Amino acid sequence: MGGDQRPARPGRGRRGRPGGDSPERGADGQPTEDLSEKVVFINRSSKVVKGGRRFNFSALVVVGDRRGRVGVALGKANEVADAIRRGGELARRQMVVVSLKDTTIPHEVYSEFDGARILLRPASPGTGIIAGKTVRAVLESAGVKNVLSKSLGSKNAANVVKATLNALLRLRLREDIYQGRGLELKKVTTPVAPPAEPVTA
Repeated sequence: MGGDQRPARPGRGRRGRPGGDSPERGADGQPTEDLSEKVVFINRSSKVVKGGRRFNFSALVVVGDRRGRVGVALGKANEVADAIRRGGELARRQMVVVSLKDTTIPHEVYSEFDGARILLRPASPGTGIIAGKTVRAVLESAGVKNVLSKSLGSKNAANVVKATLNALLRLRLREDIYQGRGLELKKVTTPVAPPAEPVTA
C-alpha cells in the first residue's frame, strides 16, 4: 500500500458547510436562537493573473427567525463555503424587525430598489406564498405564510432581495399608527342578532 492514507476531514469540500449539522454558536460560544439560513444566489468571478486564473465567490444569504426578524447580506471569499459562512454571519448582525399581522402582512406595499420593483399584498389563510424563489426566501425567513407578490422590474437577485426587504420595512400596524398620532384605538364589536321568535301555527 503506497501513499499517505489520511482520514477525510468533514466540511472541507468546496460546496460543504463547515461544522456539519452542529447548532449555530455566537461570539461567546453559546448556541444562538434557531435561525433559518437560505442561500439565494452564488456568483463566481475570475481574474487572470500570471500563472492562470484566480476565482472569487460571492454568496447572497438571507437569515431569519420566522417570527418577524430577517437579515440579508453578501459574503465574499475565495471558496464557496467561506463565502456562505461570511454572508450568514453578516446577515445575523444586520437583522431587522418587520411588522406582521398573524401569518400575513398588514397592508399592501410597493417598493423599488434600483431596477427592481416589488408589490406585496396580504392574503387570506391557506393562500400560501405566491412568489418567485428570490422573494419567497425573504418572506419565509421573516415568517410570512400567506401573501401575494409580483416582481415588476429587474430580475437581479440582489436588487430583488433588497426591494423585498425595503417593502417589509415599510409595513406598519394600525396600533402603531394610532399610537404615533396619539389616538385611542377603538375596539370594533360584532353586533349580535336577536333571538328568533318562535313560529306559532
